[in-house]
Parts: sequence; C-alpha cells; structure tokens
Amino acid sequence: MTPQDLARELFERIILVAQRGNNDVSSLSVDDVVLERPKNRDHGDWASSISLKLAKPWGLNPRELATELATELESVEGIASVEVAGPGFINIRLDAASAGALAKTIVESGTEYGRGDVYRGVKLNLEFVSANPTGPIHMGGTRWAAVGDSLARILYAAGGEVTREYYFNDHGAQIDRFSRSLIAAHLGEPAPEDGYGGAYIHDIAARVTTAYANDLTVLPREEMQEVFRSLGVELMFGEIKASLHEFGVDFDVYFHEDSLHESRAVERAVERLRQQGHIFEQHGATWLRTTDLGDDKDRVIIKSDGQAAYIAGDLAYYLDKRERGFDRNIIMLGADHHGYVARMMAMCAAFGDEPGVNLEIMIGQMVNLVRDGKPMRMSKRAGTIVTLEDLVEAVGVDAGRYALVRSSSDSQLDIDLDLLGKKTNDNPVFYVQYAHARTCAVARNAEASGVRREDGFAPELLDHEAESQLLGVLQEFPRIVAQAAELREPHRVARYIEEVAGYYHRWYDKCRVIPQAEEEVTDLQRTRLWLNDATGQVIRNGLGLLGVSAPERM
Repeated sequence: MTPQDLARELFERIILVAQRGNNDVSSLSVDDVVLERPKNRDHGDWASSISLKLAKPWGLNPRELATELATELESVEGIASVEVAGPGFINIRLDAASAGALAKTIVESGTEYGRGDVYRGVKLNLEFVSANPTGPIHMGGTRWAAVGDSLARILYAAGGEVTREYYFNDHGAQIDRFSRSLIAAHLGEPAPEDGYGGAYIHDIAARVTTAYANDLTVLPREEMQEVFRSLGVELMFGEIKASLHEFGVDFDVYFHEDSLHESRAVERAVERLRQQGHIFEQHGATWLRTTDLGDDKDRVIIKSDGQAAYIAGDLAYYLDKRERGFDRNIIMLGADHHGYVARMMAMCAAFGDEPGVNLEIMIGQMVNLVRDGKPMRMSKRAGTIVTLEDLVEAVGVDAGRYALVRSSSDSQLDIDLDLLGKKTNDNPVFYVQYAHARTCAVARNAEASGVRREDGFAPELLDHEAESQLLGVLQEFPRIVAQAAELREPHRVARYIEEVAGYYHRWYDKCRVIPQAEEEVTDLQRTRLWLNDATGQVIRNGLGLLGVSAPERM
C-alpha cells in the first residue's frame, strides 16, 4: 500500500464519518489528508493529524474523532493496526505484505517513481546563473548552476512545464569595461582601473585578433573597441556556455538584454504601467510609484536625459515573460542582490500580478572552496576569483554538483575539496554513489546465483526490522520530491538519498539476498532482490534529479 493509497482510504473514512454527523466536506479533498512518517518507528509506519484539523469546524473532540476514524481504518485490508495518540494523532501500522508490496511498485514504476502532479499544467520560467559575459563563472554562479538545474529537474518531476532561461547581459557599462580591457591586453597596455584582469582577458583578446579578418591596427580606437566588444562578448559567452554544458547545465532560452531596448519593449512596459496608474512624471523623468506597493522609494524608469534606468529593463523583461505565458517566474540572484527584492516585488504588483506567486526571487549565499583547511582565493585563469572550472578540476562534475546542492542555498557554504576527494563514507557523494553501486553488485551476484525476481514475490516475508525501516524510507520519495519542488529546496533530495543509503547499508549487513553454498533459492531471497533493486531505483532517480551520475561499479 502506497502513501497515496492510504491517504485515499483515510479520506473515504472521513467522508463516511462526516455524513453520519451531517458535517460539511464540500471543500475537503484527498490532498488535505497529510501523512507523515513518525520519527519513532515504534509509533507505526504513518501518522496523520487530520482529526485536529477537522474537529473544531465540526464541533467535535479531536481525540474522539480520531478514535472513530481509527475504528473505520482497522477493517482496511493491508492495515495491521491503528492507534490514537496524544490529543488526536492517528498512528497507522501496515502489515508486512502491504508494506513490502512497495518494492515491486517501485521497480515496475522505474524512472516514474517519485514523480507527481503538484505543478501539472503550470508553466514555470526558471532564470538562473545569468552571469555577465565578461569573465568565467565564479563560485556564486556555479552554485546557482547546480541548484538551478536541479530545481528545474525537480519541478519537472512535480509535473511542471519548466523553461530554463539565461538572461544575457549584453547591454550596459560592464560590456564597455570588458571591451576596453580586451583592447588594453591587445595593445600591451595596463588594464583599465575599472576593467577586468586575469589570463582569460589576454586569451580572448588574442582570439579576437585571430578571428577578425582584417588588420585591427589601422582602425580608430572607437571602431577597434566595437570589434572587441562584439567578438569578445561572443567568444566569452561561448566559453561560459561550454563550461556550463560540461557541468551538465544547458538552457532552453538565452534571452539577450539588448533585444529589450531594440524592440521598444521598455516603452510598451511603461505604457502598460501608465494604464495601471502607477507612472508619474517629475523633474523631467518618468517614475514608477513603487512606494504604494511596498518599496522604500519610488523608482526612476526613464531619466531626464531620455536614457532608460536599470529597472526599465527589468520591467520590460518581466512583462515579456508574462506575455510568453509563464504562470510562475522564478529568478535566482546572488547574495549581493537583497536590495532588489522589494522593488522587483513592487514591479510585479504594479503589473497587477501577485508577488511570491507570479514572481519569486531566490537569494543564494556565498561559496568558499577550502583546501588544506584554507580558503582558495585565486584562480589560475581568472586571477581574482575562483571559478567553475577550478571546482571541476579539483573534484569533478559529480562531486562538485552534489556538494553545491546538498545544503540550503540561503546559507553560506564551505566546500572541503580534500573531503570530496576521499573514497570514504565521510564523503557524502561517495557514500550515496557507493550505495547505488552496491545494489548493482547485489543484482549481478543474484543473477549469477540463480536468484531471479520474476520467479517469485512474497512481500509478507519482508518482516525483518531492517526491511521495515528501508521500506519506510523508500515510500517517502514522492513526498520528498513534491516538498522540494514546493519549497524550492533541492537539498532535501540530497539529504533524503543519503538517508536511503544509510538504511540500505544497514539492511545489506543484516539481510542476505544471495544463498549460501548448497542453499536453495527461496522466495525470501527473490523478494529481497526486489527490495534491493527498488532501493537502487530510488537512489538512481534521486541522483538524476540532482544531475549526478549513478555508477554501477566503484
């Protein structure tokens, strides 16, 4: 019996009890029946607090309602016992056959196990990384690459229609500084005070010189800067995309900031907001009245000299996303962008949308790479920053991605490169991947010993405590995926599969799948093979959501 099956059974009993008491259930659905796995497994396999929620509006005592529901549930096939605890908690214990049946369900579901429909029919735009095309991706952007791509996979698993989007900042002063830096490198001059340094600048400058068909030295400086601007940005962004691809991150849309200013999108956004009554003119400039919508001050959109302010691009870009049909727009910003949140939410409200629903902003915290107990400060290529390439060179893609995803993104993160290089249980990615490889080894050895799943399945035989505990954690996977999607917290999947790995290793030590010498193969061993393979499938699915491989041998 899956948690979904049990929730439906409990919901049906709630309806029966409600009908007997003439209580209104018109607004109630099976989604309101939340089941949780008790921290203390002595309390059963599942617990529900639904009685506490329903008792007050129905004018009943919560414990008495829980007792009535418990009596109804006791007759359900597959339920071994039901107890009422505390003020009205319902603790449910499944019989071994009902609990063990999950192993076959997982194996037969394959990659579909864990998927849900929380966001079915919802179009989500997930914008992340969006690093300026002026240098390699630093560790903050690398963290968002891992977290953003994992979140996209999780939202898709929860039924969402997800578009990964990269906002290409090819408009503004930072591009001018970049092109001036390239010219300086080309001419052998010192880098501008406000420019960019590092070996990569000289690399890009040399590649621009090679790519440009004519002699750069005959061009006036302004024309030369435009050449370095157009070719340099293209080459740098090509490197960024290649680095992200090697890191397992690709985007569906690369949106160019310049296109907003070329297509009159800013003017359309201003006109829309004017119709909404949020625009006013003052001191020759055009303003957005955001103080009425939670911001600390009103914002200039068009300056008195006619130039668009920075927020103008944000307005046009948000409207463009909404016109492309996205219901929810999630933007992942760096730690230095806290000040943007209030104005962005005010902008969302100004368009008549709901902040936190149509627009969500996630702020990520800093990442430090630590080696020999000391933070890494410099990159061989970038000079002043540590980059995505530095992380991958040190520990590889799998360990790098896993380390970045397994902690909440709103907390500062120190990554111990020495630990990630170890092949021990102290290294979390090794611990999980080894558990998966072990499930594959058991399956290979079972085949060699004549243990075949298709020859038998007797779930009632899975009555060892270690089997009950392993099944208990495996049935949590769909709920964990849904929770990670709703809370935008991919680290919940990482921590969950570490828990699965722990229960699996303990089960492996106590429950044999392979018969000993001269021992005949029994249904117990065949059924345990189902459980072994179900565990491998869950770990594989979980690692897949994080963009991390599941090796079959280690």
